[in-house]
Amino acid sequence: MWTAETRPRYERKGLRYPSDLTDAEWALIAPLIPPAKHGGRHREVDVREILSGIFYVAATGCQWRALPKDLPPRSTVHEYLMLWAWDGTLQRIHDRLVAETRLRAGRARHPSLAIIDSQSVRGAEKGGRASIRRAMTRQRRSGARSATSSSTRSA
Repeated sequence: MWTAETRPRYERKGLRYPSDLTDAEWALIAPLIPPAKHGGRHREVDVREILSGIFYVAATGCQWRALPKDLPPRSTVHEYLMLWAWDGTLQRIHDRLVAETRLRAGRARHPSLAIIDSQSVRGAEKGGRASIRRAMTRQRRSGARSATSSSTRSA
């Protein structure tokens, strides 16, 4: 709820883009970013700018090629996004932000109760997401016939 007390906290004035990270937001996320690998070339890109690029695309829904020129190159931002999705960094960031939000709301860090509606239960009974894909896509069949050769005689 917007109040005189909360409005300044969430004000995005002074940022280049509304999707950019404030210093307080960066302080929460920075420890979760994996360090650069040992050996090889040093990391030349600012990881905070990479996150700003990812958040810009997520917030605006723009195409990668429409990423502003003052952010890192789109290929670099996309590569980091794919790497962090693969190694679990994005999931760790998500979990940390959810936990912090719950704590600030005066609730426990982790939920103690889950509500599942009947639609979710029906989907889980059939196998959930994995079975939906099989049911929604047509089965592909080989053009070649599957048959045993009759050119050899059995003795």
